[in-house]
Amino acid sequence: MAQSTYTSVVLAKRPAAEIVPGETFAKKENPMPSEKDLKDDQVLIENLYLSLDPAMRGWLNDRRSYIPPVQIGEIMRGMAIGRVVASKSPKHKVGDYVTATSGWTEVAIVPAKEVTPLEVSANGKVTDALGVLGLTGLTAYFGILEIGQIKEGDFVVVSGAAGATGSVVCQIAKLKGAKVLGLAGTDDKVQWLKELGCDAALNYKDPEFASKFRESTKDLIDVFFDNVGGDILDLALSRAKPFSRFVMCGAISQYNSAAPVGPKNFAMIISMRIKLQGFIVFDFAAKYAEARKELSQWLAEGKIQRKETIIKGGLNAAEQALLDLYKGVNTGKLLVEVKPEESGVGSRL
Repeated sequence: MAQSTYTSVVLAKRPAAEIVPGETFAKKENPMPSEKDLKDDQVLIENLYLSLDPAMRGWLNDRRSYIPPVQIGEIMRGMAIGRVVASKSPKHKVGDYVTATSGWTEVAIVPAKEVTPLEVSANGKVTDALGVLGLTGLTAYFGILEIGQIKEGDFVVVSGAAGATGSVVCQIAKLKGAKVLGLAGTDDKVQWLKELGCDAALNYKDPEFASKFRESTKDLIDVFFDNVGGDILDLALSRAKPFSRFVMCGAISQYNSAAPVGPKNFAMIISMRIKLQGFIVFDFAAKYAEARKELSQWLAEGKIQRKETIIKGGLNAAEQALLDLYKGVNTGKLLVEVKPEESGVGSRL
């Protein structure tokens, strides 16, 4: 690594609504660290891929949440796949591929205990570590199984179904014997959901979506896995069975609103005795290993599929890519390529 500096992206100004390109974040040049800058049990990581996730918008707000907000001047938080370029830890050697919450930066010094070795499963690839086998896949797994308590014969509706989490939810629900209706924002995504095995899929931007949704939910909803909130949540509440389970995973339709709104059909929660439960994937950290084992097996057996949308252009592309995430640019997992992988990476993991 002959270069004398590296680039990071820091939070410059908290957005009131949408992220503002050139204002919300700022690039920063930093002196390049080396092995002599490491303390015991630290590693120096060169980032290859950044994970972009809907939850990131909430991290920019200066309010109480499940983790502290990103501070002004702080490197933007985020999971990444990287390569170890220097190490003072017996657990990680130079050349190892790892995941860490190293953030929007070309390189980072990270405590060894916060670094996870990257393993590629059968029928897998490196980037699965941020997608189907990463926190998004785990969110789907625990959300539909632990919170949704899905059982054979359930009618499951998934909003944001063509995203990284929603697409895995749909497939797990089918594996468990449910009937699944997926909701997405383009006809291409609707077609992909049908290819994944959804019994039906609808484009929520269709002018006749509301009537088609009611027609498609004549049998009423047992489990609603919500990634979107807003009007779609209200529609789902109007079609809920008594004692249905609503898995409140996200509300992407509200994240960039200066005046977010809650459900109007709140009374249905009472009359239908609906259970709405929010959750954070970190709640299930003790079960990550067993969940990854089952997800890896399903992936190896071809029982679950995944897609990725990889944005090239390095850190220069990250800000716009995050803004575009909330506009539905991605099918499946959205990643930013910080630095191209070397050929043959997978064989050396």
